[in-house]
Amino acid sequence: MEMKLEIIKYQIPEHWIKYDILEIIQERIEAEIEIKSLQKIPYQKDWVESLQKMEWKREVAGTSRIEGADFTERELDIALSESPEQLMTRSQRQAHAASQTYRWIATLPHDLPVTGDLIREIHRRIITGADDDHCEPGRLRGQDQDVTFGQPRHRGAEGGEECEAAFNRFVEAVNREYKKHPPILQALAVHYHFATIHPFQDGNGRTARALEALMLQRAGLHNTCFIAMSNYYYEEKSAYLNALSDVRGNNFNLNSFFKFALKGIISQTRRVGAEIQNHAAKAIFRNIMFELFGNLKSERKRVIGQRQMEILKILLDVNHAEIIELYKLIETTYKTLKSPFKAYIRDLLSLEKLKAINIHKDSQNKMDISINLDWPKQINKSDFMQKMKILPRPKTFHF
Repeated sequence: MEMKLEIIKYQIPEHWIKYDILEIIQERIEAEIEIKSLQKIPYQKDWVESLQKMEWKREVAGTSRIEGADFTERELDIALSESPEQLMTRSQRQAHAASQTYRWIATLPHDLPVTGDLIREIHRRIITGADDDHCEPGRLRGQDQDVTFGQPRHRGAEGGEECEAAFNRFVEAVNREYKKHPPILQALAVHYHFATIHPFQDGNGRTARALEALMLQRAGLHNTCFIAMSNYYYEEKSAYLNALSDVRGNNFNLNSFFKFALKGIISQTRRVGAEIQNHAAKAIFRNIMFELFGNLKSERKRVIGQRQMEILKILLDVNHAEIIELYKLIETTYKTLKSPFKAYIRDLLSLEKLKAINIHKDSQNKMDISINLDWPKQINKSDFMQKMKILPRPKTFHF
């Protein structure tokens, strides 16, 4: 006899933001500290703006892939462009609509109230051009338009009066009850409760994550601090869905989802912060490199120094490379020499002696060349000039 799977019906919660303060205090404080740290990192505006575009890409890719989107990197790049080429697949159209929605959200004032109309507008932008053939943009589900989702299966608020009542109560809670709690928790609670109501026929998950991004702006994650939470949710999809499900099983206590999502905020802010600091370290490295090699006096040393700087420039872009692959990237610099590869090896050994690069064998016994971003802390002008007097003397047998 075939077993009928039980579907968990929706209930309007008595408390819209219920949790145990002490259970999540560590993750909450750590997340708030990481956000403040990210805000205080000095950065170069143009580069960080480029990084933020990458974060938008990660966010859109994540929120689309959670919904089962399947596209190549090139297809995603086309979908995310301002004026995309013809979008052939639904996944591409969804990614493009999501990208345009996040760009729009970034322009909204931080004191703009979260109203029903605002949420409908987010949904309209998420859906239009992607799923509006079967879901009316911005329109709540009507009578007999019911939806199920998740595992175990949950049912959103019943279409019609219940759906509209739950949606209105939710909006009211966001503007009243939520205000008593930290902004970072408000954003996560908005994500959860909107997703459980599932007020629209389609696009609810994407709208929930976009709404969360809007609310996280008010918790300090805006402008140059945007993080791709949807990318985290995609990478941890099983844990993400389980955390959402656990809340309903615990009478709407948000502890499990808060703990899971706060860990995501911590990891994503740390990653963005590390990328900003890495770029700053590379900028300092470049400055020191040009300053030191620019002080070389003899013609021979200057020629060698120019070649070595070309090696360093490539390593600053790629971070590390296998010795032969690196040579292929820089081969034109050496092609006019009598013994190009030997000169390349001598230059590498000289840079290693200067401690500008590291040379080591990788797990496959290949020689890996990597940039030493701590070099500016380890050398000064007098040290550099002293070492350059005796370089290059090492023999290639080192390899």
